[in-house]
Amino acid sequence: MTAITVNLNSLIQLTDNEFYHLCRENPDIKFERTADGKLLIMPPTGGETGKRNIEIAADFVIWNRQIKLGVCFDSSTCFKLPNGANRSPDVAWIKKARWDALTPEEQAKFPPIAPDFVLELMSPSDSLSEMQIKMQEYLDNQVKLGWLINPQMRQVEIYRLGKPVEILTSPQELSGENVLPGFILNLQLIWG
Repeated sequence: MTAITVNLNSLIQLTDNEFYHLCRENPDIKFERTADGKLLIMPPTGGETGKRNIEIAADFVIWNRQIKLGVCFDSSTCFKLPNGANRSPDVAWIKKARWDALTPEEQAKFPPIAPDFVLELMSPSDSLSEMQIKMQEYLDNQVKLGWLINPQMRQVEIYRLGKPVEILTSPQELSGENVLPGFILNLQLIWG
């Protein structure tokens, strides 16, 4: 099931605070918001996608605990991007100095910052074209590195700030390059 888009703009344009409270009042619904204010209701993931997500997140957390250069976030974290969109990547990472520059209130709510790195893991119901648009939106908001992992096609699209998208078929691992120093994601669990 793909995301459901709700356009309330002709009735109401939610402020950031109102959007935050909408999400808090409806904890069983995962919302995102486009730059033009449309609400996206995101369906829950299935078992296989959830299993893959937690494996990937575990690798990031273990690496981050060792290197201590930043902060990791899971798919329940909603970021307020510079273009006004509220997005929740499956995995995100922000350099510690950038994170620490936010106020405690900004950190507690929907952080007004674009992550340095994002990862999106496609579910069988996700639209590739919609996911590619979302990945481009991340780059347009200064995300430095993004990975779109498509288990069904056994492909990874690598998004780098200022460079063309690179598509890899059945890679065994991905390097975090200079954005995630020393990080290697083993994809054998994803391709299963």
